[in-house]
Amino acid sequence: MDKPRILFIVPLPPPIHGSAMVSQYIRQSQLIQDSFQVDFVNLSTSRKMDEIRKINPMKFVRFVGNYFCVLGKLLTHRYDACYLAITCHGMGFLKDAPFVLLCKLLSRNVIIHQHNQGMSKDVNRWFYRWLMPWVYRNTEVILLSWRLYPDVQQIVRKEQVWICPNGIPDVSQPEESEHSVASVPRLFFLSNLLISKGIMVLLDACQQLQEKGYVFRCDYVGGETPEMDKVHFEEEMRLRGLEGVVFYQGPRYGAEKEAFFQQADIFVQPTFDDCFPLTLVEAMQHGLPIVSTDEGAIPDMVIHGENGFVCRRKDVESLADSIEKLLNNSN
Repeated sequence: MDKPRILFIVPLPPPIHGSAMVSQYIRQSQLIQDSFQVDFVNLSTSRKMDEIRKINPMKFVRFVGNYFCVLGKLLTHRYDACYLAITCHGMGFLKDAPFVLLCKLLSRNVIIHQHNQGMSKDVNRWFYRWLMPWVYRNTEVILLSWRLYPDVQQIVRKEQVWICPNGIPDVSQPEESEHSVASVPRLFFLSNLLISKGIMVLLDACQQLQEKGYVFRCDYVGGETPEMDKVHFEEEMRLRGLEGVVFYQGPRYGAEKEAFFQQADIFVQPTFDDCFPLTLVEAMQHGLPIVSTDEGAIPDMVIHGENGFVCRRKDVESLADSIEKLLNNSN
């Protein structure tokens, strides 16, 4: 019996971000390969972080190329379903919506995997209010948690929804932990330098903890962005007197990233724009206590007082207090 044939229309790295990494894991999954006949089209038009949310001629060329690639595949193959990981708001939605409509036009079953939120902000704008029902009608929609349903409820019926939390590949852990036994506790932040990931909130919390006399170090690992480059970030560190406390390490992948997880004592992610961060799943895989926020589905991941602490978004005091509890526990 032939395996079902699926067309995956998804963002793939580079650049590296959560949705692209989930798509990459799907592409590399042996289970997916064994279960389906698969074809992939890269939905992304950006190749670097500084291209995201910008308009340039090369991105338009890539968009047109992606569209005709999808059209060609739909005309030459009989797919049982089309799986799309689209942006659900803003200009990203307007860019991705034509791919959904093309799949529907050619009478394919459509599955939309939602890795972001923001529909509720756009649904009352007249053009989005007209377009969104066309995109989501008669589709199956995968959400990462029921906590995210209020964002889509004006357009998507509950009967359309499937819940599938993010996952990551297994990473074999050493039998004996390689975590640092140094006297200075290490905080670990992993994300690109985006304001919405809480990078400044964490700097302010580190300043408060230092002023209280706590001795620790905090490693920031992630790529530069148009919002914040290394020079600007290190200037923000100096303004807070955090030289020798906070260290910007740049992007790290593979074994280098793994080394930071092994050396860390506390994982901190004070994001206020996320759904189900892969970095928290990675931290859980490494057995690290987590300090994060009540954003998106994070309260499903971090059980307050059990495997970490959930803070209020953009709240420096709440973040510093939670880190302080773990620092006291590590002494």
